[in-house]
Amino acid sequence: MRRFALICTVTILIMQKILKNIFGSHHGLDEKSVEFLISALDKNNLPGFDYIEFKQSLSALNEQMTLDEATAFKSAFATASVLGLTKEKLLKTADHYRSVLNNEKQQFDSALQKQIEQRVVSKQQEVQKLHKQIEEHRRAIAELEKKIAAAEDVISKADGEIAGTRERIEATRDAFERTLQSVVNQVQMDIENIQRYL
Repeated sequence: MRRFALICTVTILIMQKILKNIFGSHHGLDEKSVEFLISALDKNNLPGFDYIEFKQSLSALNEQMTLDEATAFKSAFATASVLGLTKEKLLKTADHYRSVLNNEKQQFDSALQKQIEQRVVSKQQEVQKLHKQIEEHRRAIAELEKKIAAAEDVISKADGEIAGTRERIEATRDAFERTLQSVVNQVQMDIENIQRYL
């Protein structure tokens, strides 16, 4: 049983490598995407000789001989028809693999949309929220600055009022003390005169 599992694993790896050479040998393709799609094709490989095996035969012919495209297709199909492959089966299985790839695209698009929502849209919403908070803080700061300016104005006027009030109070005190001293002096003089004259 272990030997069978090992053979299956080796066969899958060889099949993936072959599929990668067939579909992923084009210059500039994303390696990770190619491996992902090849894995999907391999997992959904139909039993028997079908489009995948036809494509492998076509690739082998192109590697071994320099044939024009039409001759290569006809030669690969002639070999495959001996193994029971018909044009209808070839088209039907090719459509199956195209459906597999389209399904992978839908799943990829769905996963991509989730990533966009998690990493882009949520960040955009966070940025918008922060912009809104900044505006609210700016309004609050402007309101506080108005209050500070009003308080400073009151302080400025109060300093003048305090100085003026202090001057008036001191002037009143001085006037009172002069008046008091004058009256006290008169009373004192009267006391002295009473003692002297009476």
